[in-house]
Amino acid sequence: MILFLFAAYFAIKNAYELKGKLSMISAFIGNLRSGRFPGKITNEANDEISRIIYEINLLSDHIQNQVQSLQKLADEKSLLAQQAHSAAVMEERQRIARDLHDAVSQQLFALNMMSAAACKTLEHSPQAAKIQLEQISGISVKALGEMRALLLHLRPVQLQEDSLCDGIIKLLKELKTKTSLQFQASIDEVAGITKSAEEHLFRIVQEAVSNVMRHAEASKVKVELREEGAFIYLYISDNGKGFDPQDVKMVSYGIKSMEERCKEIGGVFQIRSKHREGTYIDIKVPSIGRV
Repeated sequence: MILFLFAAYFAIKNAYELKGKLSMISAFIGNLRSGRFPGKITNEANDEISRIIYEINLLSDHIQNQVQSLQKLADEKSLLAQQAHSAAVMEERQRIARDLHDAVSQQLFALNMMSAAACKTLEHSPQAAKIQLEQISGISVKALGEMRALLLHLRPVQLQEDSLCDGIIKLLKELKTKTSLQFQASIDEVAGITKSAEEHLFRIVQEAVSNVMRHAEASKVKVELREEGAFIYLYISDNGKGFDPQDVKMVSYGIKSMEERCKEIGGVFQIRSKHREGTYIDIKVPSIGRV
């Protein structure tokens, strides 16, 4: 009878100890699941439960190492994103500086020289001065277009909270109030597109309109955006002086930039132009899931 009581006592004691260990293991696993690392489970016994505790402690160390690695990767990704943004900003600034030097500064210098000459010519040859003033007026209009086009590039690269449709409409409305261009737009909402693709297409529209303002001598611009089947279509055209797309000297940095942006999102870029017949840009981009 006494042996039976001792056996029952030790059995109940072991059961309580086992329950306590299981409760401790359960609480520890709960902390791990919640992202908390409470150290390690201490246990000096040498049984099956102890071996399980040992494996759980190893798992806890592994999870902590994984979390630290993920945090390190996130920091590196953030740093790379900042560096890429800084590089893009610097490249854009350098390009605008080149454009200012190559175009606007030369035009302003020409205006200065021609206006000085017109002042000297006015007294003894009013008719010649009139011709010079007309030339000055033409150059000033062109310089103004260049400046407006360059300012267009200083707009934020990202659409912020706007969709591609809303961003393009806002851009065209703003340009309509600041330029003499007439815009014909048919802009549909597109669903099958990533945010990155939206930003690329928005920048392509910016670049295309900028080129029209700077080089085309156009009065009308047409922009269409639609989604049909497995593709998104963007069409931009003008009624300007046109150019020869095969002439390497005539193909601007902006056109190359548009083509590169289109290729980055898996699209097809086509440009058609002819002297005195305008320029036509056709872009076809696969919808989400079709790339």
